[in-house]
Amino acid sequence: MRVSNRCYAVTGLGYSTPWCVNAGFVAGDTTTLVVDTGANALAAQTVHGYASAAKPGNQLRVINTEKHFDHMGGNCFFRDQGIDVWGHVGVARTAEEFQAEIAEFNDVIPDEARRARGEARAFFYGTRLVNPNRQIHEDIRFDLGGCTVEILLTPGHTATNLSVWIPEDGVLFSGDCLIHEYLPNLSEGTPANWRTWIESLQRIEALQPSVVVAGHGQVARGDEVRIIVDTVRRVLQESLTRGCSPTASA
Repeated sequence: MRVSNRCYAVTGLGYSTPWCVNAGFVAGDTTTLVVDTGANALAAQTVHGYASAAKPGNQLRVINTEKHFDHMGGNCFFRDQGIDVWGHVGVARTAEEFQAEIAEFNDVIPDEARRARGEARAFFYGTRLVNPNRQIHEDIRFDLGGCTVEILLTPGHTATNLSVWIPEDGVLFSGDCLIHEYLPNLSEGTPANWRTWIESLQRIEALQPSVVVAGHGQVARGDEVRIIVDTVRRVLQESLTRGCSPTASA
């Protein structure tokens, strides 16, 4: 889906019910920046195909918006082609964590026979854990050729969350700092993290993006941007008042 002159969203990539996950890319004159790689190698192949077709001949570069596997599970596909993957310095997942992800995915398969066969292996076919090989410690800028992209630290959902801002197009790839239609996932954080998240929302508001490609859900445009920011902030504030996340008793 083309969302602006240079920006594209790849939405609805497969993940665990009820979640889908989004990725995207920004096509400069010489370099295309891929934002997230999906949950597995198959999703990464899809993202790579779209990104390569949009601007043939461009070099590719990847950035992960956070450490959760639904955003970085496809890193292996890009690294196998020698493409650099950038991410927060705190993204350092372990093989044990990845195996636990596969097991959890398998456990939610409704059919007992399919669970017993371990059919989560099909979802993760050809997928292995690959952490970013280029680390980000602070806000930085990428020159993609005729287009400058700003990488902004927007922690809260996790300490590793980044957002990708394209000022000339007014487009923000927010990762899970913002989501659309879903309850934000607060389960990993503490009240201190939720307060940090609210500060990140304030930073996003100050940018006044016209389009947001959130980590999950449909692309937000115009007034929808304000609505999703307000919705996530309200959930955070209510959780701070209660002292627990909205899914704590689920």
